[in-house]
Amino acid sequence: MLGGMIRYEVRGPVAWLTLDRPEKLNAMSRDFFAELRETAARAQADDAVRVVVFHGAGKSFSVGGDIEGFGELGGVGDRRAYVQEALGAFRAVDELSKPTIAAVHGHALGGGCELTMVCDLVVADETARFGTPESAVGLFPGPGVVRGRGNLTLHALKYMIFTGAILDAQQALAAGLVNEVVPAGEHLVKAEEWADTMAQKAPLALAAAKAILNGEGWERFPHVVDAVAMLQGSDDFGEGIAAFADRRRPQFEGR
Repeated sequence: MLGGMIRYEVRGPVAWLTLDRPEKLNAMSRDFFAELRETAARAQADDAVRVVVFHGAGKSFSVGGDIEGFGELGGVGDRRAYVQEALGAFRAVDELSKPTIAAVHGHALGGGCELTMVCDLVVADETARFGTPESAVGLFPGPGVVRGRGNLTLHALKYMIFTGAILDAQQALAAGLVNEVVPAGEHLVKAEEWADTMAQKAPLALAAAKAILNGEGWERFPHVVDAVAMLQGSDDFGEGIAAFADRRRPQFEGR
């Protein structure tokens, strides 16, 4: 699976993982999640790697799941499998023993925003925009409800999920999604600075601290799988996908 959408490069003690589907604004196909899990395992097993940095090629970090592919999901078993694949991949990133950094420019929406939530530090340049707009197609952000509380207040997370609001870099900083905002185009420079600093620290100490700090949230995993799989079988989900394809406002009926 490696060699698909994620470009893996090790420079010194840092693994640079580039989301590399710029023609689709780094939208995440179903195959992406298996690749993300495998790439996380590769970084975990690489003794030369002390820190992992995620960033996006082209104009954006990632606009999230490839909505055009949602219509290809099969029955309830296939829907559950898809949700488990996606959440399992995000969990693999979250549970990496090595520090992770998301270096964000442009849009980080849906799964793109959620990938930043499971990274340890987030630097955003001034062009960055964050959002969890899944409710517009009849869903909610599974990894967001599992791990978002580790970054945001409950009010801030509900605001993002319930309204689909897109936060600019400064708003994301205030909400707790971002550690630092830098001028446009300087997100990778700052990420490299942080990575070099962390790579000089005792890796066992950082791994132990991370395991304790990240020890909450995933107990909700089974409930999220059930809920998202159920929603993917709803009439509202079908209407949301159709409206997205037709570029019109969806008409949800709550069924």
